[in-house]
Amino acid sequence: MNNLDYLMIGNRIRKRREELNLSREAMAEKLGITPKFCADIELGNRGFSVKTLVNLTKVLGVTSDYILEGNEAEKEKNIYKIISGLTKEQAKSMEKVLIAILQAYNNIDNSDI
Repeated sequence: MNNLDYLMIGNRIRKRREELNLSREAMAEKLGITPKFCADIELGNRGFSVKTLVNLTKVLGVTSDYILEGNEAEKEKNIYKIISGLTKEQAKSMEKVLIAILQAYNNIDNSDI
C-alpha cells in the first residue's frame, strides 16, 4: 500500500458525514471519540486506530477501502448502513416515507409491514 494521504482521508470522511447530515459532534459521539479528535481526523491532522476505522465504516456506511483509498466503487450503499447514520427523528420520517412507497408500490396496508 502507498503512503496514506491523511488530508484526502479526512476529506472523504467529512464529505460522507455531511451526506448523512451528521454533525461532527453526533459522529464523534457515535464513534466514542471527542469532537476535537474528529475534527483533527477530518482536517488530516491525526491518524486513527483500526478500531476507529471499523467504527467509521459502520457509522458512515462505507468500506475501509473507500475511507483509506477513495475507491468510489467500493462505497457501501447498503440501506441499513445509510439508516444507521440517521437521528431518531430522521429515522421516523424515513419510516413513514418507506411505508408510503411500499403501500403505493405493493398496494399494501400497515398491518403487512
